[in-house]
Amino acid sequence: MLALVLIIVAMLSGLTAMRLAIHGQEVTVPPLVGLTPTEAERTVANLGLQMSIETQYYSPQIAEGRIMSQLPMPGTKVRRGWQVRVAQSLGPTRVAIPDVTGQSEHAAELNIRRRGLDIESLAEVPQAGIPADQVLAQSPVANATQVLAPKISLLVTAPPDPQAFVMPSFIGQPLGSASRTLQDSGFRLGNVNVTVPPEPAPAEGVPTPTPSITLAPPPPQATPASIIVAQTPGAGQKVVAGTAVNFDVR
Repeated sequence: MLALVLIIVAMLSGLTAMRLAIHGQEVTVPPLVGLTPTEAERTVANLGLQMSIETQYYSPQIAEGRIMSQLPMPGTKVRRGWQVRVAQSLGPTRVAIPDVTGQSEHAAELNIRRRGLDIESLAEVPQAGIPADQVLAQSPVANATQVLAPKISLLVTAPPDPQAFVMPSFIGQPLGSASRTLQDSGFRLGNVNVTVPPEPAPAEGVPTPTPSITLAPPPPQATPASIIVAQTPGAGQKVVAGTAVNFDVR
C-alpha cells in the first residue's frame, strides 16, 4: 500500500511539474495601441515576445508614428517568442487624392508618386473607342475623404486583342499569287523550302551505271511559278494578323 501511495504521489508531482513547465512559458500580450514603436518593442521584449510593423494607415484618432492596432489582441495568452503584428498610424490625411482619370498610365503614376502616394494595384480592361494605356477609373476617387491607406488603385484600358482569322489553303497555288494574297491580308511570307522529288529507282534487270565524278548541281531556287505543296500554319487553323506563313514548294 505504501508503495502504491508513493507511485501516485510521484505521478501527480510529474503532471504538476509538466503543467508548470508548459504554462510557465506562456505570457499575456500587453496593450500596445498608442505607444511609439520603440516603447512597444521594449514592452514586448520584456515579456520574451517579438514585434513587427506590418502596414501603415491614416488615422484621425491616433497620432502619427504611434501604434494604432495590434494582433493578437491585448490579454491573449501566447507562448514566449510569439510575434505581435502591429499597424502604425500615419496621422490624419494631409494629402489630396488627385484626379488621374483620362491620363496615361505613366503620367498618372508620376502624378500619384509626386504627392507621396503609391500605386496599390493596376487592372487592365479592353475598351472600344478608347486608346490603350489610359486611366478609366481610380480608387479612392479624386478628393476623397476618410482615406485609410496612402495608395491608389487604377483601372487602365488594355490594348485591343488582335483580329483573328482562319488560315485558308494555299496548296496547289503558285508561290507568287499566294505571296500577294498574304501581303494584301496583313500576313507575312515566312520560310520557303524547295522540295526535291526523289530519283526513281532503276528498273529490275537494268544494270546500274558506273558512277562518275561530276559537280553537284546548284540547289533549286523558289520562283513565283513554284507550286505550293505544304504550308504552316495549316489550313483551318486560327491565326492573327502579322503571322508568318511558311511554304514547301516544287
